[in-house]
Amino acid sequence: MTQGRSIRLFLVDGVPNGLLTAEIMNWTGHVLTGPRSKLSELVQRPECGRTGIYFLVGPDPENSLRPLVYIGESDDVAMRLKQHNRPEEKGGKDFWEKVCLVTSKDQNLTKAHVKYLESLLIQSAGQVGRCKLINGTSHDYINLPESDRADMAFFLEQIRTVLPVLGLDFLRETSRPPKESDVASAVEPETSPRFTLEVPRHGIRAIGQEIDGEFYVFKGSLARGSWTGTERGYQSLYNQLCEDGALIVGSEGGRVFSEDQSFSSPSAAAAVVSGRSANGRISWKVEDSGLTYGEWQDRQVSAAASSTDQSSD
Repeated sequence: MTQGRSIRLFLVDGVPNGLLTAEIMNWTGHVLTGPRSKLSELVQRPECGRTGIYFLVGPDPENSLRPLVYIGESDDVAMRLKQHNRPEEKGGKDFWEKVCLVTSKDQNLTKAHVKYLESLLIQSAGQVGRCKLINGTSHDYINLPESDRADMAFFLEQIRTVLPVLGLDFLRETSRPPKESDVASAVEPETSPRFTLEVPRHGIRAIGQEIDGEFYVFKGSLARGSWTGTERGYQSLYNQLCEDGALIVGSEGGRVFSEDQSFSSPSAAAAVVSGRSANGRISWKVEDSGLTYGEWQDRQVSAAASSTDQSSD
């Protein structure tokens, strides 16, 4: 079982949409984040005068699924953020709406450390694929002793742990469904049974699975050839997946998933597969038993509650 973690959050302004700090027990790192509208207050914080890593995050007008992200480092983050806040024509960046910076409470992060971290973070964000990097390609930085590289690997893992808690998912690793050959041997308590969604008259047959809080539709699953529902809901998601090549044209006018695709919920997955709004709790059925997703989940909750009641007797 995965070890629990304790993260301490502090609302600097006392409001949820203001400045926020985050720390993890036994980690020397310190995280400060806030909206661009609070930049004048953020740059006055002592953390901004230290050596650190920072992230600029904003929406991508051409892709609603993934944000735009810039990853940088500096000996004086406040000065660098002031430069980025300039208009685009004066060397700044217009896209970002949120900033997050990571420094060290003991101030032992050096310029060499953050250059190495920046390289690792750019590489990691590119591999995860949850954002579009403004940086482009990363530059390998290897001028760091082996012991320091080990320390920075640990530092990186803590950053990857705390950022999703702050609503920044672009470094969170994607849990991939196990391959057929690995299903029997895989030990994944977060993995659900396989579900199917079928609409024979439209040539729809999709297979999915819930893994680590996300619902996956497997590569090769068949979907509706076009969006037929109302112009709202998950239509933009369907269109975006078509544009990205995740849904490609198949035989007889249908669509085929070209890769395993993750969704935020069974209903989002069901809607894209069906080409219209759909209740995923009813549409998806357990491959072996025929139970709906909702019925399967209800049994899971009831079994857990029954186990708790028995242990308390």
